[in-house]
Amino acid sequence: MSHEKYQSCIEACYRCAAQCDHCAVACLEESNVSKMADCVRMDLDCADMCRFAAAAMARGSDYAAQICNLCAEICEKCAEICAQYEHQHCKDCANECRKCAEECRKMAA
Repeated sequence: MSHEKYQSCIEACYRCAAQCDHCAVACLEESNVSKMADCVRMDLDCADMCRFAAAAMARGSDYAAQICNLCAEICEKCAEICAQYEHQHCKDCANECRKCAEECRKMAA
């Protein structure tokens, strides 16, 4: 079953999505929210993409590898944006995004 074969990547995608959701909400609670807009937007895109990639793997989609490649790309961009900020939630998100990107690249290889 494909969901068992890709379990590590599926779990990484769900962890990343949860961390991105947390980061987006935490950014909205920062004192200068408008400064955080790029981070919030990227967090939301990344979280959605991670959930989509996990679902594609779980159901054995013929496009899972391509979806995971795109997920890795989006995770890498999210990590890049989050890493620009000093907030711990942004640092944590960047780390989780990097881990997910690595798992997705392995899965798609």
